[in-house]
Amino acid sequence: MTTTQPPSHAARAHSFNAAAAQYAANRPSYPPALFDTVEELAGRSLSGARVVDVGAGTGIATALLHGRGADVLAVEPGAGMAAEFRRGLPHIPIVRGNGNALPVAGGHADFVTYAQAWHWTDPARAVPEALRVLRPGGALALWWNGDAPDVPWLAEAAGRIGRFLGTDVVAQQRDGTRPELADPSGRLGFSRRVVRWSRRVPVDTHLANIGSHSAFLLTSEDSRNGFLQEERGHLLEVFPDGVVEEVYDVLLLVATKP
Repeated sequence: MTTTQPPSHAARAHSFNAAAAQYAANRPSYPPALFDTVEELAGRSLSGARVVDVGAGTGIATALLHGRGADVLAVEPGAGMAAEFRRGLPHIPIVRGNGNALPVAGGHADFVTYAQAWHWTDPARAVPEALRVLRPGGALALWWNGDAPDVPWLAEAAGRIGRFLGTDVVAQQRDGTRPELADPSGRLGFSRRVVRWSRRVPVDTHLANIGSHSAFLLTSEDSRNGFLQEERGHLLEVFPDGVVEEVYDVLLLVATKP
């Protein structure tokens, strides 16, 4: 009997490169309140700050950091994602690299940020790298957009997605963002906040957002399309006008360097 092995961590990380345009067009952004909270916990403004945005992807967070007046350097390991970044944000510098070995001088940054990206690092390497790159008093800020678990239609959708993928989506989301897993060494004293926000998008955008996640990108196209078509039917029962209200809880972790 042949068993199917789950995709490797590396395969999931690389899967985004072939879907960079889909990612850029459909993934959610982040609310202004998130960056207000980053500044509050860090004890300084993003305006005029040197920020290294790691795992920048197509630049969703990078653009917002730049819009807050930060001097941003983006770091991205994937060729496809970096190319999409350059198409959309040609005025912001980007270098190839990852959080385990940052191509940045020591003491350079006021902030090191990871939007939806810290879980792709090895914290045993990424924590000391972030501390090396930060100046004294600088802040490491990690955040993830997660579906709000107390919203009934999202809980039902998570159950369907979990059955399709063979995993507990809610538990995976919860466990992947626990502070003790973000820094198993305990060197960082993370402050934790949750920022709720929502967006209203056409059902096609919502489905394309789901399909841009690594677990879906590594399923067969026929299987993926079949699931998303069924999911469309479920969504139209809840949102008959075809406009989906996605509700997110952004989990934010911030630690400052002594």
